[in-house]
Amino acid sequence: MQQNKLGLWMLTALVVGNMVGSGIFMLPRSLAEAASPLGVILAWLLTGGGVLMTALVFGNLAIRKPDLNGGPQIYAKELFPKGSSISILSGFMSSWGYWIGNFAGNVAIITTFASYLSTFFPILTSKQSLFTIGSTDIKLGNLLTFLVCTVLLWGMHFIILRGIEGAGKLNFIATAAKVLGFFLFIVISLFAFERSNIGSFVAPRYDEAGHAISLLGQVNNAAVATLWAFIGVESAIVFASRARKQSDVKRATILGLLIALAIYIGISVLVMGLLPQKQLIQSEKPLVDAIQTILGASGGYILAGLGLISLLGSTLGWVLLSAEVPYQAAKQGLFMRSFLKENKKGMPSFSLILSNSLAQIFIFSTISHSMSAAFDFVIYIATLAYLVPYFIASVFQLKLTITGETYEQTGKSRIADGIIALLATIYSVWVIITGTADMKTFMLGVALLASGIFFYPQVKKAAQKAEKDEKLSA
Repeated sequence: MQQNKLGLWMLTALVVGNMVGSGIFMLPRSLAEAASPLGVILAWLLTGGGVLMTALVFGNLAIRKPDLNGGPQIYAKELFPKGSSISILSGFMSSWGYWIGNFAGNVAIITTFASYLSTFFPILTSKQSLFTIGSTDIKLGNLLTFLVCTVLLWGMHFIILRGIEGAGKLNFIATAAKVLGFFLFIVISLFAFERSNIGSFVAPRYDEAGHAISLLGQVNNAAVATLWAFIGVESAIVFASRARKQSDVKRATILGLLIALAIYIGISVLVMGLLPQKQLIQSEKPLVDAIQTILGASGGYILAGLGLISLLGSTLGWVLLSAEVPYQAAKQGLFMRSFLKENKKGMPSFSLILSNSLAQIFIFSTISHSMSAAFDFVIYIATLAYLVPYFIASVFQLKLTITGETYEQTGKSRIADGIIALLATIYSVWVIITGTADMKTFMLGVALLASGIFFYPQVKKAAQKAEKDEKLSA
């Protein structure tokens, strides 16, 4: 079908666009706070290596299992006997959690866009009171922010409905602009880099009790922060069914990861040389403060513009991905059949409408404190929604290498894939344990996944019908 055409560069743009979003603007500060310069570099190497193994797993599975589309969470059903209740349940639950994590995360990107827009339109931060609803005082800035966020969300909605190629091209343009902008930032920073700002390469860091944190502890803390920079590396595999060639999915995943890694490492290390460590740790807008040391006040506007472009691309990519996940899961018999509805362009219209309607509810957080608390709750417990699918994909690849499925003969490729899968599995386990270290996060994350159990009977019924139809058509 003509609309199902995403080439290598459009797939790569989806990966880079979804990975390099709002997080990059605060990452230098959080890393400087978590670890010494040496700890930050080691954390990047550790996380980059782990995510590279995971990316290789994603790419390999896209080629070996081209029929399993929709994201890494889809592989959950393949870990158990085909058609069994546990297979359907695991596939649905992992897809459910991943979907919720996606559309809730979209709101964080959209509201960040509004905050950067306020650099050019200060009225968005106006505290002028307009009226009161119940106990909520509606301020002019909050109301305008709500309207901006709403227009952005539904603007992306209608762009996507016009077809995957159009959305892909727009995302490619936004991503190309942001990549060029960040690389220019890196080049400029190289000339202004001051080694003295970094201070000691192994400067100590302290916990809340005032105890010194070991280098290993610093690496551990920083690695958790760097992990979130890689959320979105699975984007190409989610759109595997819309790719021109399955081999492009693997290439786009690896290429996108390397481009994003170069941007992240370059910026996080160079900013350390532009701002003194104490100033960097206390900065609420580290990239803006850093560029202002070079270009003055105008630098802040330049970076805010780059931020808007970056966030536009990320919003488009993540809204697209949020709708695609349940749509592809429904194709596999792992989601409610209503999510299969398409428009004339082959886009998942029902999935897109419902995902964005739910996101719209959370956008009310911009004018209501109670909704803001609800939004923070969802984001807080969405940790497992992203981490579990990475683990599932790694274990599934490991299963394939052990059983020999898709490998016609035992050879070097099977052994190499097995080693990569094992390393990716170990990394995923470490990240889940570290990222959900406190019991509260873990239990709330489980609660998020378990909330989908109410819809499981519908999913099981749909899966059984799909299996029956498949047998009749055989």
